[in-house]
Amino acid sequence: MSGSPPAVQGYGCSIDELMVVAFSRAMRNDTRAFNGAVSFIPVCGYLLARRTHAPELTWAASSIALDADPSEIGSSTLSDELWGGASMLCSSPFDFWSHAQGARYNTFAFRGAQIDAHGNVNNSVIGAYDSPKVRLPGGGGMADLGCLIPRIYLWSTTHTPRTFVRRLDFRSGIGWGDGGEHRASLGLAGGPQLCITNLCVFDFEPVSRRMRLESLHPGVSVDDVVRQTGFEVLLPDDEVSATPAPSAEELRILRTEVDPTGARRREL
Repeated sequence: MSGSPPAVQGYGCSIDELMVVAFSRAMRNDTRAFNGAVSFIPVCGYLLARRTHAPELTWAASSIALDADPSEIGSSTLSDELWGGASMLCSSPFDFWSHAQGARYNTFAFRGAQIDAHGNVNNSVIGAYDSPKVRLPGGGGMADLGCLIPRIYLWSTTHTPRTFVRRLDFRSGIGWGDGGEHRASLGLAGGPQLCITNLCVFDFEPVSRRMRLESLHPGVSVDDVVRQTGFEVLLPDDEVSATPAPSAEELRILRTEVDPTGARRREL
């Protein structure tokens, strides 16, 4: 990260903090979540939700450490630096994957180099698969987890037409697939719930399963989002609202208890 994240007009916070709070507020008390690589915003969101409105939220840090309560978030969200205070450590092949397959985990968050209108994600290649322009880190468990986990949340700190594309170069992880009932027709439960970006929050229109603008961050217009999105942006029937401001208490907990070293800023 270079410099400080942009401030949010009139909210007394930075954009990373607004994204964390928006993510946190989407978490329910029955959330059973885990995290993957470079997932600082979701990790902060899980911890903030557990300290505020969702005390029974279960989180497996790095998909290993159950109910971890680290004093700070370290250099990686897959590192054992996150495991402090855990009630138990799980084995990836024997515990984590069996729990995911059996729906004992119900929540995961994806970020990708490309995201399409139906919440599908590419983190594998840019260009043709056999001769790509860029070879990306890969999907990891995206292909499996996109099918197994019913509550999927997407986030991106780079809301541009390069990230939000009309067509993925490769589908690393499924969201709503081709839209409509496609995901259900494959026998897959649930699907993407929200996509939180540095410009706005999207939900998914319940019939087409396309991203729909739910709220705008302060200082961002509908035209800004349309211009920075590579697919058609669906609008709600009513006026688009502003993303709700974080409370003073949410910001205090985030800054002093959840992430005192500002690890969340590494995503910007």
